[in-house]
Amino acid sequence: MKPHIAIMAAVAMATTVSVAQAETWDMPMAYADGNFHTQVGKQFAQCVGTATGGDLEITVHGGGSLFKGGEIKRAIQTGQVQIGERLLSSHQNEEPVYGIDSVPFLATSFEASEKLSAAGRDTLVEKLKDDNLHYLYSVPWPPQGFYFNKEVNSVADMEGVKFRSYNSATARLAELTGMVPTQIEAAEISQAFATGVVEAMISSGATGYDRKLWEHVSNFYAVDGWLPRNTVMVNLEAWEDLDEGHQNALTACAAMAADLGLYRSMQYTDFTLNGLRAGGMSVEDASEQMVTELKEIGAQMTAEWLEAAGDEGQAIVDTFSAE
Repeated sequence: MKPHIAIMAAVAMATTVSVAQAETWDMPMAYADGNFHTQVGKQFAQCVGTATGGDLEITVHGGGSLFKGGEIKRAIQTGQVQIGERLLSSHQNEEPVYGIDSVPFLATSFEASEKLSAAGRDTLVEKLKDDNLHYLYSVPWPPQGFYFNKEVNSVADMEGVKFRSYNSATARLAELTGMVPTQIEAAEISQAFATGVVEAMISSGATGYDRKLWEHVSNFYAVDGWLPRNTVMVNLEAWEDLDEGHQNALTACAAMAADLGLYRSMQYTDFTLNGLRAGGMSVEDASEQMVTELKEIGAQMTAEWLEAAGDEGQAIVDTFSAE
């Protein structure tokens, strides 16, 4: 569904919907207000307010200001907030399926990311329901690349580097490349690099641009390793307390946000890489040797993920590969 069609549908439904009393929901997000994920979240919230005629207002709290990134999923589960956004792969240790979007070199383009997301959607929805969560929508980050403060042409050049991880996949990648992983949430990236807690990371150009990493890091190497996704979820009990009309309004606005988020992510990819260059960072494709070595490591990590995810994980990969 195209964004403008989704908004029109949601607003149309709102004309037949009413509740006894207006509600306000808090929506924590881990990324800064200027980040495209947060901007899309705000447009989603505005859509919901319009579609429900003001009966349901969502207040977005960006930059980890209400809950830090690592706290958001549990805050929604336990009803401390009604809705929020989280990088689900950060919770792969709880449920392997949550890490499907961070399996190295499985889905390396926007088109592939959308196909993989669709292949795993039903399973993901059920896993979230088990965690007292209702799935609304997800938006991919741009393809992942490496940030280093030195020239790196092979995995051997990474030995001993202090590496920022954000989920179990990136921590495992660090271990297999000889780097030293440290878990750092998005809001703490700039400080971590400035103080030398970390010296490198794998992330999108968007993250480096938003955090002005050219002030601390000299090189970005594009490897298109994967496209992690941020997922917006609702507390299941809060969702079930809504009447059908309001649920339909949120679903329509979620479809708009998913379309808009994908467009913004695609648009942001080249923009942010050019921004890194303008800041003084060297931006280039990784060497053939480095890509070859990383794909070998990726194959090992894929096998490990499939073993952990079992038949459900294999079924998702099979569906994705067959399409």
